[in-house]
Amino acid sequence: MIWWVALLFQFQLQLPDVRENPHKTPADIALGQKLYFGRCAGCHGPAGDGGKGTNLATPLLPRAQTDIALYRVIRYGLPDTEMPGHNLTPREIWQISAYVRSLGRLDNETAKGDAERGRELVRGKGACLQCHTLNGEGGHTGPALSDIGRRRSPAYLKTKLLEPEKDLGGFSLVRLTTRNGQKISGIRLNEDTWSVQVRDMSSKLHSFWKQDLTQFEVEQRTLMPSYRDKFSEQELNDVIAYLAGLRGE
Repeated sequence: MIWWVALLFQFQLQLPDVRENPHKTPADIALGQKLYFGRCAGCHGPAGDGGKGTNLATPLLPRAQTDIALYRVIRYGLPDTEMPGHNLTPREIWQISAYVRSLGRLDNETAKGDAERGRELVRGKGACLQCHTLNGEGGHTGPALSDIGRRRSPAYLKTKLLEPEKDLGGFSLVRLTTRNGQKISGIRLNEDTWSVQVRDMSSKLHSFWKQDLTQFEVEQRTLMPSYRDKFSEQELNDVIAYLAGLRGE
């Protein structure tokens, strides 16, 4: 019975009947890069090291460990996330896949600091757990840090610590008003065409249909402070080394 459901699922998604990428020549990768810049770089970053979307410059993509799994993610997206599907030809999808795989073979920047000192700074001087959750501990205003090293490169982490407003990602501040006059301010956790989910400043979760809102404003600012004047260069390197090592394992 299970194999029949899996076969039906594959038929409905119209997946290729091959399991390994047949289009991964240097020419395919070059074309895949152009397609990636047009459709993917806005969320995943030009170098694939993350932003609003996950870090792709890693040898292992948890949700796309095989070629056919990566094809499926690019073609049909991921349910309950902001990853959309793409109406491309099979060859174009394979070419993007080949380019994405090449990002994981790049020599990524290595963290230079002392991870143990970074751990102390994150929990102490940096006060990061006031807003971020780490292994079930901390606040909920910002994204969880438990696997941040798998999702973000050291270069991205450094930019975020020094210039947090440069990339707001999905955690933007929003203000909204419902038809019955309820006013909510908080952090946008997720949004699609019809709905939005928000966590208010008391950490309470709210979900609204957009048709039930009379006001919905996204503010182009972040609650995260810059650590440019708070950390020394060595302390910054230590924090990055610690965060880069967090893999959620």
